Amino acid sequence: MAIPRITKVFAAVNIGSFRTSAMIAGLAETGDLVVLGSGYRASAGIKRGYVIDMVAATHCVRDAIERAEKAASASVQSVWIGCAGAGLASTTARVEIEIGGRRIEQDDIEHLLIAGREVIQPDGRQVLHAQPAHYTLDGAHGVPNPKGLHAERLAVDIHVMLADGAPIRNLKETVENAHLKVDAVVGSPVAAGLACLTPEEREIGVALVEFGAEVTTVSVYVSGMLLGMQVIPFGSGDITDAIASAFGIRRHHAERLKCMSGSAIASPADHREMIPVNAPGDPEGAGPVARHADDKNRIPRAELISVITQQLGYFTEEVAKALKAMGFTGQRGQQVVLTGGGAQMPGLADFAQGALGRPVRIGSPPTMLGLPPGNATPSSSTLVGLLLYAAAEPVDIRAIGPKWKPEGEYRGFALVARIWRALREYF
Repeated sequence: MAIPRITKVFAAVNIGSFRTSAMIAGLAETGDLVVLGSGYRASAGIKRGYVIDMVAATHCVRDAIERAEKAASASVQSVWIGCAGAGLASTTARVEIEIGGRRIEQDDIEHLLIAGREVIQPDGRQVLHAQPAHYTLDGAHGVPNPKGLHAERLAVDIHVMLADGAPIRNLKETVENAHLKVDAVVGSPVAAGLACLTPEEREIGVALVEFGAEVTTVSVYVSGMLLGMQVIPFGSGDITDAIASAFGIRRHHAERLKCMSGSAIASPADHREMIPVNAPGDPEGAGPVARHADDKNRIPRAELISVITQQLGYFTEEVAKALKAMGFTGQRGQQVVLTGGGAQMPGLADFAQGALGRPVRIGSPPTMLGLPPGNATPSSSTLVGLLLYAAAEPVDIRAIGPKWKPEGEYRGFALVARIWRALREYF
Protein backbone atom coordinates (compact mmCIF):
# COMPACT_ATOMS: atom_id res chain seq x y z
CA MET A 1 0.00 0.00 0.00
CA ALA A 2 1.42 3.40 -1.04
CA ILE A 3 1.94 5.93 1.73
CA PRO A 4 -0.19 9.05 1.11
CA ARG A 5 1.48 12.44 0.79
CA ILE A 6 2.60 13.78 4.18
CA THR A 7 1.70 17.39 4.98
CA LYS A 8 3.13 17.68 8.50
CA VAL A 9 5.57 15.68 10.63
CA PHE A 10 5.42 15.10 14.40
CA ALA A 11 7.92 13.44 16.74
CA ALA A 12 7.45 12.14 20.26
CA VAL A 13 9.78 10.91 22.99
CA ASN A 14 8.67 8.98 26.05
CA ILE A 15 11.36 8.81 28.74
CA GLY A 16 10.37 5.88 30.91
CA SER A 17 12.19 4.31 33.83
CA PHE A 18 12.75 1.09 31.85
CA ARG A 19 12.84 2.24 28.23
CA THR A 20 13.34 5.49 26.33
CA SER A 21 11.39 5.39 23.08
CA ALA A 22 10.88 7.73 20.15
CA MET A 23 8.47 7.76 17.24
CA ILE A 24 8.05 9.92 14.15
CA ALA A 25 4.72 10.19 12.35
CA GLY A 26 3.29 12.26 9.53
CA LEU A 27 -0.16 13.72 9.00
CA ALA A 28 -1.32 12.64 5.54
CA GLU A 29 -3.42 14.80 3.24
CA THR A 30 -6.22 12.29 3.88
CA GLY A 31 -6.20 13.30 7.56
CA ASP A 32 -4.73 9.98 8.73
CA LEU A 33 -1.68 9.73 10.97
CA VAL A 34 1.07 7.57 9.42
CA VAL A 35 3.94 6.19 11.50
CA LEU A 36 7.21 6.78 9.65
CA GLY A 37 9.71 5.27 12.07
CA SER A 38 10.42 4.41 15.70
CA GLY A 39 13.35 3.58 17.92
CA TYR A 40 14.09 2.75 21.54
CA ARG A 41 16.81 1.78 23.96
CA ALA A 42 17.15 0.88 27.63
CA SER A 43 16.76 3.89 29.91
CA ALA A 44 19.47 5.29 32.13
CA GLY A 45 19.46 8.21 34.53
CA ILE A 46 15.72 7.96 35.30
CA LYS A 47 14.22 6.87 38.63
CA ARG A 48 10.44 6.66 39.13
CA GLY A 49 9.83 9.29 36.46
CA TYR A 50 12.49 11.73 37.74
CA VAL A 51 15.78 12.60 36.05
CA ILE A 52 18.66 11.63 38.36
CA ASP A 53 21.52 11.63 35.82
CA MET A 54 20.99 14.17 33.02
CA VAL A 55 24.02 13.12 30.96
CA ALA A 56 22.95 9.46 30.86
CA ALA A 57 19.32 10.34 30.17
CA THR A 58 20.30 12.73 27.36
CA HIS A 59 22.39 10.02 25.71
CA CYS A 60 19.36 7.69 25.76
CA VAL A 61 17.11 10.34 24.19
CA ARG A 62 19.65 11.09 21.45
CA ASP A 63 20.12 7.38 20.71
CA ALA A 64 16.37 6.66 20.56
CA ILE A 65 15.59 9.63 18.30
CA GLU A 66 18.49 8.80 15.96
CA ARG A 67 17.16 5.26 15.57
CA ALA A 68 13.69 6.63 14.81
CA GLU A 69 15.12 9.12 12.31
CA LYS A 70 17.05 6.34 10.57
CA ALA A 71 13.90 4.19 10.31
CA ALA A 72 11.86 7.15 9.04
CA SER A 73 14.58 8.44 6.67
CA ALA A 74 13.86 11.89 8.07
CA SER A 75 15.26 14.25 10.67
CA VAL A 76 13.33 16.19 13.31
CA GLN A 77 14.16 19.33 15.28
CA SER A 78 11.40 19.27 17.91
CA VAL A 79 9.52 16.65 19.92
CA TRP A 80 6.53 16.21 22.23
CA ILE A 81 7.56 14.50 25.47
CA GLY A 82 5.56 12.51 28.01
CA CYS A 83 5.76 12.82 31.78
CA ALA A 84 4.64 10.27 34.36
CA GLY A 85 6.47 11.58 37.44
CA ALA A 86 7.23 15.15 38.54
CA GLY A 87 4.36 15.16 41.05
CA LEU A 88 1.65 15.13 38.39
CA ALA A 89 -1.78 16.30 39.49
CA SER A 90 -5.02 16.97 37.66
CA THR A 91 -7.78 19.45 38.43
CA THR A 92 -10.76 21.07 36.74
CA ALA A 93 -12.05 24.62 36.83
CA ARG A 94 -15.28 26.19 35.55
CA VAL A 95 -15.92 29.67 34.26
CA GLU A 96 -19.20 31.20 33.03
CA ILE A 97 -20.19 34.38 31.19
CA GLU A 98 -23.47 36.11 30.29
CA ILE A 99 -24.57 35.90 26.64
CA GLY A 100 -28.07 37.36 26.94
CA GLY A 101 -29.89 35.09 24.53
CA ARG A 102 -28.02 36.12 21.37
CA ARG A 103 -26.00 33.96 19.01
CA ILE A 104 -22.59 32.90 20.31
CA GLU A 105 -19.69 34.21 18.24
CA GLN A 106 -16.01 33.29 18.19
CA ASP A 107 -15.27 36.46 20.19
CA ASP A 108 -17.52 35.17 22.98
CA ILE A 109 -15.70 31.84 23.11
CA GLU A 110 -12.33 33.56 23.25
CA HIS A 111 -13.63 35.91 25.96
CA LEU A 112 -14.73 32.86 27.96
CA LEU A 113 -11.41 31.05 27.58
CA ILE A 114 -9.39 34.16 28.43
CA ALA A 115 -11.54 34.59 31.54
CA GLY A 116 -10.71 30.97 32.35
CA ARG A 117 -7.08 31.93 32.89
CA GLU A 118 -8.09 33.80 36.02
CA VAL A 119 -9.65 30.75 37.69
CA ILE A 120 -6.53 28.56 37.33
CA GLN A 121 -4.80 28.29 40.69
CA PRO A 122 -1.49 26.44 40.28
CA ASP A 123 -0.42 27.13 43.90
CA GLY A 124 3.22 27.53 42.93
CA ARG A 125 3.26 24.54 40.59
CA GLN A 126 3.79 24.50 36.82
CA VAL A 127 0.81 24.24 34.47
CA LEU A 128 1.55 21.66 31.75
CA HIS A 129 -1.69 22.25 29.87
CA ALA A 130 -5.01 24.00 30.45
CA GLN A 131 -7.62 22.96 27.93
CA PRO A 132 -11.37 23.42 27.47
CA ALA A 133 -12.96 20.01 28.06
CA HIS A 134 -16.55 20.82 27.10
CA TYR A 135 -19.02 23.69 27.10
CA THR A 136 -22.36 24.15 28.83
CA LEU A 137 -25.24 26.20 27.44
CA ASP A 138 -27.96 27.11 29.97
CA GLY A 139 -27.50 23.79 31.76
CA ALA A 140 -27.05 21.64 28.64
CA HIS A 141 -23.73 19.87 29.25
CA GLY A 142 -21.28 18.35 26.81
CA VAL A 143 -21.53 20.85 23.95
CA PRO A 144 -18.43 20.34 21.75
CA ASN A 145 -18.59 23.67 19.86
CA PRO A 146 -21.07 26.38 20.94
CA LYS A 147 -20.36 28.76 18.05
CA GLY A 148 -23.54 29.75 16.22
CA LEU A 149 -25.90 28.61 19.01
CA HIS A 150 -28.07 30.90 21.14
CA ALA A 151 -27.84 30.94 24.92
CA GLU A 152 -28.44 33.04 28.00
CA ARG A 153 -25.23 31.85 29.66
CA LEU A 154 -22.14 30.07 28.36
CA ALA A 155 -19.80 28.04 30.59
CA VAL A 156 -16.74 25.91 30.04
CA ASP A 157 -15.02 23.22 32.10
CA ILE A 158 -11.25 23.55 31.90
CA HIS A 159 -8.93 20.62 32.53
CA VAL A 160 -5.61 21.65 34.10
CA MET A 161 -2.58 19.37 34.44
CA LEU A 162 -0.07 20.48 37.08
CA ALA A 163 3.44 19.32 37.92
CA ASP A 164 6.39 20.33 40.09
CA GLY A 165 8.50 22.89 38.26
CA ALA A 166 12.05 21.59 38.92
CA PRO A 167 11.52 18.00 37.65
CA ILE A 168 9.85 19.37 34.50
CA ARG A 169 12.79 21.68 33.87
CA ASN A 170 15.14 18.71 34.28
CA LEU A 171 13.10 16.70 31.80
CA LYS A 172 13.05 19.51 29.24
CA GLU A 173 16.75 20.23 29.64
CA THR A 174 17.51 16.53 29.13
CA VAL A 175 15.79 16.65 25.74
CA GLU A 176 17.21 20.06 24.81
CA ASN A 177 20.74 18.78 25.52
CA ALA A 178 20.06 16.20 22.81
CA HIS A 179 19.72 19.14 20.37
CA LEU A 180 15.94 18.97 20.22
CA LYS A 181 13.33 21.62 20.86
CA VAL A 182 10.49 20.68 23.22
CA ASP A 183 7.09 21.40 21.68
CA ALA A 184 5.29 20.55 24.92
CA VAL A 185 5.39 18.31 27.98
CA VAL A 186 2.24 16.18 28.15
CA GLY A 187 0.99 14.25 31.17
CA SER A 188 1.07 10.54 30.41
CA PRO A 189 -2.57 9.96 31.51
CA VAL A 190 -3.72 12.40 28.82
CA ALA A 191 -1.62 10.76 26.10
CA ALA A 192 -2.41 7.18 27.14
CA GLY A 193 -6.11 8.05 27.40
CA LEU A 194 -6.15 9.23 23.78
CA ALA A 195 -4.50 5.99 22.66
CA CYS A 196 -6.46 3.46 24.74
CA LEU A 197 -9.90 4.83 25.55
CA THR A 198 -12.87 5.23 23.27
CA PRO A 199 -14.90 8.48 23.34
CA GLU A 200 -17.85 6.49 24.68
CA GLU A 201 -15.79 5.13 27.59
CA ARG A 202 -14.58 8.61 28.49
CA GLU A 203 -18.17 9.88 28.39
CA ILE A 204 -19.75 7.07 30.45
CA GLY A 205 -16.94 6.87 33.00
CA VAL A 206 -13.73 4.83 33.03
CA ALA A 207 -10.56 4.45 35.09
CA LEU A 208 -7.25 4.22 33.24
CA VAL A 209 -4.39 2.48 35.05
CA GLU A 210 -1.00 2.92 33.38
CA PHE A 211 1.22 0.21 34.86
CA GLY A 212 4.77 1.37 34.15
CA ALA A 213 8.17 0.04 35.17
CA GLU A 214 8.51 2.11 38.36
CA VAL A 215 5.42 4.35 38.41
CA THR A 216 1.71 3.65 38.03
CA THR A 217 -0.73 6.45 37.22
CA VAL A 218 -4.42 6.01 37.99
CA SER A 219 -6.76 8.47 36.26
CA VAL A 220 -10.54 8.79 36.09
CA TYR A 221 -12.53 10.05 33.11
CA VAL A 222 -16.19 11.07 33.40
CA SER A 223 -18.34 13.07 30.94
CA GLY A 224 -15.44 13.19 28.51
CA MET A 225 -13.09 14.85 31.00
CA LEU A 226 -10.08 13.73 33.01
CA LEU A 227 -11.45 14.52 36.46
CA GLY A 228 -8.66 13.27 38.68
CA MET A 229 -5.48 11.26 38.89
CA GLN A 230 -3.08 9.79 41.41
CA VAL A 231 0.46 8.46 41.07
CA ILE A 232 1.51 5.23 42.80
CA PRO A 233 5.30 4.73 43.25
CA PHE A 234 5.10 1.07 42.23
CA GLY A 235 5.66 -0.63 38.90
CA SER A 236 6.47 -3.87 37.16
CA GLY A 237 10.15 -3.33 38.01
CA ASP A 238 9.26 -3.82 41.67
CA ILE A 239 7.95 -7.28 40.78
CA THR A 240 11.29 -8.01 39.09
CA ASP A 241 13.13 -6.92 42.24
CA ALA A 242 10.89 -9.11 44.40
CA ILE A 243 11.70 -12.14 42.21
CA ALA A 244 15.43 -11.38 42.38
CA SER A 245 15.25 -11.08 46.18
CA ALA A 246 13.08 -14.17 46.70
CA PHE A 247 15.39 -16.46 44.72
CA GLY A 248 18.71 -14.69 45.29
CA ILE A 249 19.39 -14.16 41.59
CA ARG A 250 20.47 -11.25 39.42
CA ARG A 251 17.96 -8.71 38.22
CA HIS A 252 18.31 -9.56 34.52
CA HIS A 253 17.63 -13.22 35.30
CA ALA A 254 14.57 -12.19 37.32
CA GLU A 255 13.30 -10.01 34.47
CA ARG A 256 13.65 -12.88 32.00
CA LEU A 257 11.80 -15.27 34.34
CA LYS A 258 8.98 -12.74 34.77
CA CYS A 259 8.61 -12.10 31.04
CA MET A 260 9.06 -15.68 29.80
CA SER A 261 7.39 -17.75 32.52
CA GLY A 262 5.47 -15.30 34.70
CA SER A 263 1.71 -15.11 34.99
CA ALA A 264 -0.90 -13.49 37.21
CA ILE A 265 -2.97 -16.69 37.30
CA ALA A 266 -1.78 -19.96 38.83
CA SER A 267 -2.51 -23.34 37.27
CA PRO A 268 -2.41 -26.91 38.73
CA ALA A 269 0.53 -27.79 36.49
CA ASP A 270 2.77 -25.08 37.97
CA HIS A 271 3.98 -27.36 40.80
CA ARG A 272 5.27 -29.93 38.31
CA GLU A 273 6.93 -27.46 35.94
CA MET A 274 10.58 -26.59 36.59
CA ILE A 275 11.91 -23.51 34.79
CA PRO A 276 15.61 -22.73 34.23
CA VAL A 277 16.99 -19.58 35.81
CA ASN A 278 19.72 -19.13 33.19
CA ALA A 279 18.88 -18.21 29.63
CA PRO A 280 19.62 -20.62 26.78
CA GLY A 281 23.24 -20.23 25.71
CA ASP A 282 24.46 -18.95 29.09
CA PRO A 283 27.82 -20.49 30.08
CA GLU A 284 27.80 -23.20 32.73
CA GLY A 285 27.64 -21.74 36.21
CA ALA A 286 26.74 -18.24 35.00
CA GLY A 287 25.26 -16.37 37.92
CA PRO A 288 24.36 -17.63 41.38
CA VAL A 289 22.34 -20.78 42.02
CA ALA A 290 18.78 -19.79 42.90
CA ARG A 291 17.22 -20.63 46.24
CA HIS A 292 14.98 -23.74 46.09
CA ALA A 293 16.60 -24.65 42.75
CA ASP A 294 17.47 -28.21 41.71
CA ASP A 295 20.89 -29.38 40.55
CA LYS A 296 20.24 -27.86 37.11
CA ASN A 297 19.44 -24.44 38.62
CA ARG A 298 15.73 -24.72 37.88
CA ILE A 299 12.95 -23.45 40.14
CA PRO A 300 9.30 -24.54 40.46
CA ARG A 301 7.07 -22.28 38.38
CA ALA A 302 4.54 -22.33 41.23
CA GLU A 303 6.98 -20.44 43.47
CA LEU A 304 7.59 -17.83 40.77
CA ILE A 305 3.83 -17.32 40.32
CA SER A 306 3.44 -17.01 44.10
CA VAL A 307 5.96 -14.15 44.28
CA ILE A 308 4.31 -12.38 41.33
CA THR A 309 0.74 -12.66 42.66
CA GLN A 310 1.83 -11.42 46.09
CA GLN A 311 3.20 -8.26 44.47
CA LEU A 312 0.13 -7.90 42.25
CA GLY A 313 -2.03 -8.13 45.36
CA TYR A 314 -0.28 -5.06 46.77
CA PHE A 315 -0.58 -3.35 43.37
CA THR A 316 -4.36 -3.85 43.12
CA GLU A 317 -4.82 -2.74 46.76
CA GLU A 318 -3.10 0.56 45.96
CA VAL A 319 -5.15 0.98 42.78
CA ALA A 320 -8.37 0.32 44.72
CA LYS A 321 -7.40 2.95 47.32
CA ALA A 322 -6.70 5.49 44.58
CA LEU A 323 -10.04 4.82 42.85
CA LYS A 324 -11.91 5.16 46.15
CA ALA A 325 -10.12 8.42 46.96
CA MET A 326 -11.20 9.83 43.56
CA GLY A 327 -14.82 8.76 44.06
CA PHE A 328 -14.81 6.14 41.32
CA THR A 329 -17.75 4.20 42.73
CA GLY A 330 -21.39 3.47 42.01
CA GLN A 331 -22.89 3.20 38.53
CA ARG A 332 -20.11 5.24 36.89
CA GLY A 333 -17.31 3.47 38.75
CA GLN A 334 -17.27 0.33 36.68
CA GLN A 335 -14.92 -0.05 33.71
CA VAL A 336 -11.15 -0.19 34.32
CA VAL A 337 -8.57 -0.18 31.51
CA LEU A 338 -5.03 -1.39 32.17
CA THR A 339 -2.19 -0.26 29.94
CA GLY A 340 1.58 0.28 30.08
CA GLY A 341 4.39 -2.25 29.92
CA GLY A 342 3.30 -4.00 33.13
CA ALA A 343 -0.13 -4.68 31.63
CA GLN A 344 1.43 -7.25 29.29
CA MET A 345 1.66 -9.77 32.13
CA PRO A 346 -0.42 -12.84 31.10
CA GLY A 347 -3.64 -13.13 33.09
CA LEU A 348 -3.39 -9.66 34.62
CA ALA A 349 -6.84 -8.53 33.43
CA ASP A 350 -8.51 -11.53 35.10
CA PHE A 351 -6.49 -11.08 38.30
CA ALA A 352 -7.32 -7.36 38.50
CA GLN A 353 -10.98 -7.98 37.74
CA GLY A 354 -11.24 -10.38 40.66
CA ALA A 355 -9.31 -8.09 43.00
CA LEU A 356 -11.09 -4.84 42.07
CA GLY A 357 -14.56 -6.29 41.53
CA ARG A 358 -14.93 -4.39 38.25
CA PRO A 359 -14.68 -5.33 34.57
CA VAL A 360 -11.08 -4.88 33.40
CA ARG A 361 -9.62 -4.90 29.90
CA ILE A 362 -6.13 -4.35 28.53
CA GLY A 363 -5.73 -1.13 26.51
CA SER A 364 -3.48 -0.93 23.44
CA PRO A 365 -2.85 1.79 20.83
CA PRO A 366 -5.26 1.97 17.88
CA THR A 367 -4.41 0.51 14.49
CA MET A 368 -2.35 3.00 12.47
CA LEU A 369 -0.72 2.84 9.07
CA GLY A 370 2.96 2.03 9.49
CA LEU A 371 2.73 1.14 13.21
CA PRO A 372 5.20 -1.73 13.83
CA PRO A 373 3.82 -4.78 15.67
CA GLY A 374 6.28 -4.11 18.49
CA ASN A 375 4.62 -0.73 19.12
CA ALA A 376 1.03 -2.00 18.86
CA THR A 377 1.24 -3.10 22.50
CA PRO A 378 0.26 -1.59 25.87
CA SER A 379 3.89 -0.58 26.47
CA SER A 380 3.66 2.00 23.63
CA SER A 381 0.33 3.56 24.62
CA THR A 382 1.81 6.81 25.90
CA LEU A 383 4.22 7.14 22.97
CA VAL A 384 1.47 6.71 20.36
CA GLY A 385 -0.85 8.92 22.41
CA LEU A 386 1.69 11.75 22.30
CA LEU A 387 1.53 11.73 18.50
CA LEU A 388 -2.28 11.61 18.53
CA TYR A 389 -2.28 14.55 20.96
CA ALA A 390 0.10 16.55 18.76
CA ALA A 391 -1.88 15.84 15.58
CA ALA A 392 -5.12 16.96 17.26
CA GLU A 393 -3.65 20.47 17.73
CA PRO A 394 -5.12 20.90 21.22
CA VAL A 395 -6.28 24.34 22.34
CA ASP A 396 -4.46 25.69 25.40
CA ILE A 397 -6.19 28.70 26.92
CA ARG A 398 -2.82 30.21 27.83
CA ALA A 399 -1.94 30.52 24.13
CA ILE A 400 -5.13 32.31 23.05
CA GLY A 401 -4.44 35.87 21.96
CA PRO A 402 -6.28 38.81 23.54
CA LYS A 403 -8.62 39.28 20.57
CA TRP A 404 -11.68 39.86 22.76
CA LYS A 405 -12.32 43.36 24.02
CA PRO A 406 -15.04 44.55 26.40
CA GLU A 407 -18.03 46.14 24.71
CA GLY A 408 -17.13 49.51 26.19
CA GLU A 409 -13.93 49.59 24.12
CA TYR A 410 -15.61 49.31 20.71
CA ARG A 411 -14.86 52.44 18.66
CA GLY A 412 -15.62 53.67 15.15
CA PHE A 413 -16.18 50.96 12.55
CA ALA A 414 -15.85 48.16 15.15
CA LEU A 415 -18.79 49.67 17.07
CA VAL A 416 -20.90 49.97 13.88
CA ALA A 417 -20.11 46.35 12.94
CA ARG A 418 -21.11 45.14 16.40
CA ILE A 419 -24.44 47.00 16.22
CA TRP A 420 -25.09 45.70 12.71
CA ARG A 421 -24.56 42.08 13.84
CA ALA A 422 -26.96 42.60 16.73
CA LEU A 423 -29.62 44.09 14.44
CA ARG A 424 -29.36 41.13 12.08
CA GLU A 425 -29.76 38.69 14.97
CA TYR A 426 -32.84 40.23 16.56
CA PHE A 427 -34.62 41.72 13.57
